[in-house]
Parts: sequence; structure tokens; C-alpha cells
Amino acid sequence: MLDTASEPLSSVVTLLRPALSISKMVEAGGQWLVERRDMASPFYCAMVEGQCWLHVTGRDPVTLKAGDFVLIPNLQGFTMSSAVPPPPHVPRLPLETGPGRFRLGVSEAPVDMRALVGHCRFDTSASDLLVSLLPAMIHVSEQGRLTALVSVIHEETRADRPGRGMILKRLLEVLLIEALRSGQAATLPPGLLRGLSDPHLFSSLQRIHAEAGGALSVSEMAKAAGMSRSGFFERFRRQVGRAPMEYATHWRMAVAKTLLRQGGLTNAEIALKVGYGSASAFGLAFARHEGLPPGAFAKKYGR
Repeated sequence: MLDTASEPLSSVVTLLRPALSISKMVEAGGQWLVERRDMASPFYCAMVEGQCWLHVTGRDPVTLKAGDFVLIPNLQGFTMSSAVPPPPHVPRLPLETGPGRFRLGVSEAPVDMRALVGHCRFDTSASDLLVSLLPAMIHVSEQGRLTALVSVIHEETRADRPGRGMILKRLLEVLLIEALRSGQAATLPPGLLRGLSDPHLFSSLQRIHAEAGGALSVSEMAKAAGMSRSGFFERFRRQVGRAPMEYATHWRMAVAKTLLRQGGLTNAEIALKVGYGSASAFGLAFARHEGLPPGAFAKKYGR
């Protein structure tokens, strides 16, 4: 069963339940371009050699260089290309040159870019709630641990060894945590990571995540942070992007959705685990938040 008594970042990644879909080495030379639309999947890329241009839908283009790492928790579409893209009429389909290895650009051009690319999925019905707590994109440079993790993941996908599924699951969890904590707090948008970097909010966020079934109040959290209620409320909303109790409700609903999907607990038992005094109070709150009652949700999404 689910164990929510962990620190915030780990608990979010645990509930996301990342699972690998694709891991590949992409090599390119000359003029090349690859474009994908309507993906709706987590994406990561570790640049091994050379550089390329990345344009994620809805964001400004960025240049990726050797040693760079990019994580996009909810990628909808993107374009990757050489610094000078090819003319529109040039074929763009990648050529598979071996297991998990693809070539972009004309075959006679020397390879001048290599990248390890991965797509995964989040096996949880609460992914929208959880992804909304994370940055839309993490882009960092010279993070050798991330490149090493991606390399191990790629190697593991190529081998048919005992325990492969468990190893990949754990490696993906470590990769996500390592990537998310590698961003500079000052440059992050409001959200969980920025809140965790604030010493006045860290303990409150830990309490919300570790005590989903406990009694929470803004006044108590403000007192523990050594701040006035109004000062704490405004700081939390500015740094995290949500009011304290709104954030707590989002987390409780994410935990509840996971427990409902797992099955094995009554609504009354789940209510106690997520801070509601009765099954009826939990049912009303869940239906208001999710648009359908707990029983209907479990029937639709349960195992």
C-alpha cells in the first residue's frame, strides 16, 4: 500500500509512478529536423556530443550543448534540429541503425551530434494534479550525475536481465528527483521546488506531505514558521503558487486518487488517511474536486 510519510519531492515522484516508454541514442549530422505534436508525455534528453536547437511548444527556443540535460514533465510537442534546419522538402524520418539507435540527417554527413533521449509515462490517475506542482521545464548544464543516470537507463533497456522492470522504475525515480532538485530556485516559477527552497515554508510543506490525514491549519503552520498568519499566507501563495489549504487539498486528493485506484480500503478508511472525519465528508469533497464521487472514480480507474 501507499506510504505517504516521506519528504515532499520524493512523495510526489512516488505517486507519479514513472515507467519507461522509449530510450534511444539519437545521432545526427548535417542539416536535420525532427518534429512531434500532441505527445502529452514526460520527456528527457541528455546531450552527449555537439549541439542542437530545441523548441518546445509554448516556450522560447533553447540551444542544447554537450553536457546539457532537459526534463519536461508534460511535453505536448517539440521541434529539434540542427542550427540551420533543412529545407521543408527534405525527408525527416529518422533511420534506425541498431537497437535503440537512430540516425537523423543525410547518411553521408559525419555525425556531429549525439543525445540520449527518453520518453516515459506516469502510471497514476493523479498525474495532472502532481505535474502541476512541478516546473514546466528543467534545463541544466554540466550535471554529470544526470547524464550518468540516463546512460545507465539506456543500457538497462537494452539488456534482458533479471529485475529489469524494478531497476528501471527505481532509476527513473532517481533521475526525476535528481533533475528536479538540480534547478536553481531563483529561476524556478512558483511551485513545489521553489517553496522547498524557502526556509520559512520548507517545514510546512513537509508536514502537508507527511501528514495528509492530520489536522492542518494556516494559523498553526504560520506559528511553526515564526510568521504572522497573513505574512505566511501571502509568502506561501507567492512561492508555491497556491494558498496553503488549497495546496493541502490538492495533495490530499492526489493521495486519495492513488488509494482509490489501488483498492482494498473503504471510503471511511481513505477519509481518515486524507484528513476527513467521515466517509460522507470525504465523498462530498472528492466529488467537488474531481467531478465524480469516490466510488465512480474507483470503478473507472481502479485495478
